[in-house]
Amino acid sequence: MKKLYRSTTNSYMSGLCGGIGEMLNIDPTIIRILFVVLAFCSFGTMLLIYIVASMIVPKSPYSNIHHNNHFHY
Repeated sequence: MKKLYRSTTNSYMSGLCGGIGEMLNIDPTIIRILFVVLAFCSFGTMLLIYIVASMIVPKSPYSNIHHNNHFHY
């Protein structure tokens, strides 16, 4: 079972939607569109949930694995 992390490679604001998309193996753009629609329909409640979740969900610990493959001489 995959854990939920905020994405550091696929993020626009906090990486939460990117992390949800990576966890569910779907395009994060679909999550972002769904979030915007729900934010308008819930009169801002989803925005508050997004802010709280961004503070609670940790950043991905795997963010530096793909970027540290460079050799410096």
